Amino acid sequence: MNFKKSIRKIHLWLGLTSGIIVFIVAVTGCFYAFQEEILQLTETYKKVEKQEHDFLLPSQLKSIGQQQLPHKHIHAVQYRGKEQAAEVIFYNAEPLYYDICYVNPYTGEVLRTVNELSGFFRFILDGHFYLWLPEKIGQTVIASATLIFVLLIISGFILWFPKNKKAAKQRFWFQWKNTTKWKRKNYDVHNITGFYVLSIALIFAVTGLVWGFPWFAYSYYTVIGGKKSLVYEEPAFTKTDSPLIVDNPLDKVWIKMQEEYPNASAIEVHPPEKADGIIAANANVGKGTYWQTDYRYFDPYTLEEKEVEHIYGKLDHATASDKIMRMNYDIHTGAIMGLPGKIFAFLISLLIASLPATGFLIWWGKRNK
Repeated sequence: MNFKKSIRKIHLWLGLTSGIIVFIVAVTGCFYAFQEEILQLTETYKKVEKQEHDFLLPSQLKSIGQQQLPHKHIHAVQYRGKEQAAEVIFYNAEPLYYDICYVNPYTGEVLRTVNELSGFFRFILDGHFYLWLPEKIGQTVIASATLIFVLLIISGFILWFPKNKKAAKQRFWFQWKNTTKWKRKNYDVHNITGFYVLSIALIFAVTGLVWGFPWFAYSYYTVIGGKKSLVYEEPAFTKTDSPLIVDNPLDKVWIKMQEEYPNASAIEVHPPEKADGIIAANANVGKGTYWQTDYRYFDPYTLEEKEVEHIYGKLDHATASDKIMRMNYDIHTGAIMGLPGKIFAFLISLLIASLPATGFLIWWGKRNK
């Protein structure tokens, strides 16, 4: 058996093994591509009328939110600008819940409280990340299928590569003038589509694997020169036994962040997660992306700022490798290039979804000549 025949068999069996999962991941990716834009149009309660006076302080919004869900833990308070509702975010891993109370930041009026673990786009996201299976099982299944997809891309390119100039004519565009056979057309669609989406599909796969396997994330980060930790950890501080030196530290941190980031698209402050925890805050200076977010950490007793050894710190302390890892979500969704990037990602995802279908038809056609 020659080299290409061996590759063809490998490509076939890898495709049959992972094809349906790749199809589901690609299609759910298409649905999720414009999630933010669609929700901005449909969830009108997130918008408020701009007013001339200042926002309510985080402690006030926290108190308002807590009245709505008194038995749940407040994870953060987020401000999204002068014409957007503030968000009081309730989140806990065990038992799992994730709710957001949307509040008018000027008046304190509760606009709506939403369970973020339900709804159409949550259903789509669960399919994309976990194949609607329990999280640990689903993540492994999706990540494994994505790794197989990388091998499919490589083996597919080897099979696509033309052996001479004559064969090359049928590898770059459709030559259907002298054929009406659907099998030939389907074969060309699979080959030619696969070639043109190859590089972007590889980017989607690699950025997806960063979430899927911790070992892959660390390997990838190390290869591109990264030296920090990828695990989010709060910095340690020595708790004092004396009364609080700073009154209302959460509000003071918010005021400091607002002064330092007047043009931020979103500012978020986190109350301490535990009795001896720090106050975390972040400000996103990029609109529609997340990689430019500055992450800050403050001692709740003195407001002394603490540095961290992982990549989720200040942007100006980030190396090129850190920035690439921070960009992972924005690259994966196409948001790194704005709305045109999302449209491009949507179209590429559609073409990727077609590959398992056309590949299956090639196999089926050969079995039923």
